[in-house]
Amino acid sequence: MKKSTNLLEGPIFQTLMKLALPIMGTSLIQMAYNLIDMIWIGKLGASAVAAVGSAGMYMWLSNGISALARMGGQVCVGQSLGSHQKQEATNYAGATIQLGILFGIIFGLVTFLFYQPMIGFFHLTSKEVIHQAEIYLIVTCGFVVINFLNQIYTSLMTAIGNSHHPFIATTIGLILNIFLDPLFIFAFDMGVLGAAVATVISQIIVLLMMIYYAKKDTLLFDEVKLKKKYTKPVFSRILKIGLPTGLQSLCFTFISMVIARFIAGYGDVAIAVQKVGSQIESISWMSADGFGSALNAFVAQNYGANNIERVKKGTYSALKTCVLWGIFTTCVLYFFPQFIFQIFISEKDVIPLGVDYLQILALSQLFMCIESTLAGTLNGLGKTFIPSFISVTLTAARIPLVMILSATALGLNGIWWSISLSSILKGVVITICFIFVIKKLTKKPIEYEPPLSSRQVK
Repeated sequence: MKKSTNLLEGPIFQTLMKLALPIMGTSLIQMAYNLIDMIWIGKLGASAVAAVGSAGMYMWLSNGISALARMGGQVCVGQSLGSHQKQEATNYAGATIQLGILFGIIFGLVTFLFYQPMIGFFHLTSKEVIHQAEIYLIVTCGFVVINFLNQIYTSLMTAIGNSHHPFIATTIGLILNIFLDPLFIFAFDMGVLGAAVATVISQIIVLLMMIYYAKKDTLLFDEVKLKKKYTKPVFSRILKIGLPTGLQSLCFTFISMVIARFIAGYGDVAIAVQKVGSQIESISWMSADGFGSALNAFVAQNYGANNIERVKKGTYSALKTCVLWGIFTTCVLYFFPQFIFQIFISEKDVIPLGVDYLQILALSQLFMCIESTLAGTLNGLGKTFIPSFISVTLTAARIPLVMILSATALGLNGIWWSISLSSILKGVVITICFIFVIKKLTKKPIEYEPPLSSRQVK
């Protein structure tokens, strides 16, 4: 079953689009999971949305932990395949899956044991919201290992140029979720718990399909053995490359949680606005992230093959596409905010707050797209520290900005402005760093650590 795209040869734009479109589709579908939850949960009221929004922060936090394995595995597999070291690629793939299982189980256990203080962190005022948030957290994060494995299989398949099968699996999961949400939320009268159960069931189906496709693959997964014992150097290199991205995601989420406490000071309605608004604007950066993931795999393989000129051309081609997408989403969010927001929450006192959020965040969409695209290239080169450092530093700057701007007449809007301004800065700074890196990128022996000899693996 061969659905992989040859990333080392052929027209660059067509090759990138063939790989990127299913990834972008997968990203949009994953976003649609959350949007569909918001549409149905929004019918339960703003309090239910606030509960899911608070608990969902920890699902977001878990992505940073999965990234420790996911990003390192994708880059290592891509570079190994580019340098024609299939055995090394399979070793990295197997070790990555093992790390994903381990991290997922640990995070799930922590959730089961400490769900009360985890929700207590947000200082929610309503007992009903607190109770609903705890329920949603226990179910979604308690079984987060399923989501970890879905992300890892998606990344590894992307590394070999196969974005088609993850797209199919995720699409089927979404369709299933569309039917299960109203069934569990309303027909079975389970409310917020029903939304969580529907999501987990859909994720299980997606994972089963991922495993099925992996077993049929002959380029990488046919030799992956989950019970195999891998040596320390295998795990070390995966974690070394994945650590900056993982820490970036963890820091980003933690900072967002701190900001959520500021938002909570304006009431549960403000939390609901931020939750829905962030899901709506994610159509921009999740699409760019999808293109960034495709570029990561493209760059990793071509860098491994020492094809530097193709790396540069691929980056510029992807950047042009993402800039156009960023401009489009900026216009949509700025000129049609009310029409979009009231699809999710129709309460009249909430809509004006949602309009403010979308219009302020609209100004940063182009810069977020640029950041995601250039981060894909830098990560594919193995230089994960650069985009991670930029993201962590400037995201952390949001906290003092929030304290300053929200204390002015801007009030709640000051929080939205702090988020938008920091995103604009990240896009500008990563562009400057990328120009510096790309100028120094010349044809020479590849800089990443030489492939581990298969004899090192037991």
